[in-house]
Amino acid sequence: MTRDAGRVVVLGGGVTGLTACYRLLRASEEQNLSLQVHLIEASPRLGGVIETEFAGGVLMEKGPDCFLTSKPEGVELCEELGLGEQLIGTNERYRRSFVLRGDDLLPVPQGYYLLAPYQVGPFLTSPIFSALGKLRMAMDVLLPRKKDDADESLADFVRRRFGREALERMAQPMVAGIYSADPEKLSLRATMPQFHEIEREHRSLILGLRKRMQRRGPGEGVSASGPRYGLFVSFARGMGALVDALAEKISGASVRTAYRAESLERFERGWRVHLQDGEVMDADAVCVTLPPHASGKLLEKAIPGISAELMSTPSGSLATLNLVYRAEQVANPLHAMGFVVPAIENKTLLACSFSSTKFQGRAPEGKVLIRAFAGGEAASRAGLTDEDLTRKLTDELRPILRISGEPEGKVFYRYEESLPHYLVGHLDKVRRIEDGLLATPGLALAGNAYRGVGIPDCVKSANEAADKILGDLRAINS
Repeated sequence: MTRDAGRVVVLGGGVTGLTACYRLLRASEEQNLSLQVHLIEASPRLGGVIETEFAGGVLMEKGPDCFLTSKPEGVELCEELGLGEQLIGTNERYRRSFVLRGDDLLPVPQGYYLLAPYQVGPFLTSPIFSALGKLRMAMDVLLPRKKDDADESLADFVRRRFGREALERMAQPMVAGIYSADPEKLSLRATMPQFHEIEREHRSLILGLRKRMQRRGPGEGVSASGPRYGLFVSFARGMGALVDALAEKISGASVRTAYRAESLERFERGWRVHLQDGEVMDADAVCVTLPPHASGKLLEKAIPGISAELMSTPSGSLATLNLVYRAEQVANPLHAMGFVVPAIENKTLLACSFSSTKFQGRAPEGKVLIRAFAGGEAASRAGLTDEDLTRKLTDELRPILRISGEPEGKVFYRYEESLPHYLVGHLDKVRRIEDGLLATPGLALAGNAYRGVGIPDCVKSANEAADKILGDLRAINS
């Protein structure tokens, strides 16, 4: 016999909301629960920032094009969904990246990991840094560790350990390429806690990183310059494969797209979801997977404390531009994953990915696929128009990659306020939110606003939210 477990409403149809629905439905089957799951998504389609487009034999990603395997939740979900055999790694021949200086692409030194080097020789010979900049960076091996354990900004951390030049020429563009945010404001402990841990354990970042990397195997991509590209995977038919598989698995849920939730209200038997056009839906539990400001707005009257914490979390926008050229139009051989652009170069371009090099099968023979990124004000609709931003990015790329003529195809997309910024003190804020949720049965929050912005982080967050919902329902029905 099945047990009546109640009704759950999941708000948000991105990868977090889809995963939460999948977990709830799977638990319902495994535990013989009569659980009604409703998914409400404001946009016309599921998937959130994940969207793959095919045109003329070219596979173009509008949002993320890969995810990390070092966090297991992403790969585990793919295996459960039957997608394991579709996962592909980056091109082993070209696992390196560049940093722009003027119109020159300079290779990231071998053994340089995001904020710090762990091999001294390559960065000492790199043209990215001046002689004085290299000397200041090398002083890391002599500097004491930070005396207190308080959070600090990424920029303060890099300046303290390696100096201003290391921040401006390497750390800032690397961080901006991940978070599309200013490292002067981002929390070290919330965004890159491994560097905080290395300093506490080893004092020197250079020496501590070297010890850590020596304990890793070659399969983890430790020889790659810049990010460890051996740890990134995608799908042969694009990231949209993940959304399609999840959407198929949640066929047992009631899914409504192009419909918006306006507010949440607590009442004695659970939650009342106020939808557009005055519709009301009662639920025993609600899982909110929306961006932080939208989540805070929903909870403004029901739980003002949590609402205020969420609404004080800023988010940045990101714009992506896929460009298709004939191979002979691009003089640069594109023998890398791509490049990042320091803010001191004063360009709209934030970073560029050589998509047809990075993953096989992205473009037909004789074609190249390049993806440009813009962030900050330029990426928001308050900045440049779509046409102006497309032209700006195309014009900036032309001398860097020695491109002639116009692209054969292009796909532009903006993601407004899609990247939460983890400011200094962010983890304290998250703990306050989590404490508030413990005292609020039937409510879970999940997504990239809390403990990680990547796909595996969102999957983990969805798993934990589903577990909380199921635990709260058991307590209610016991």
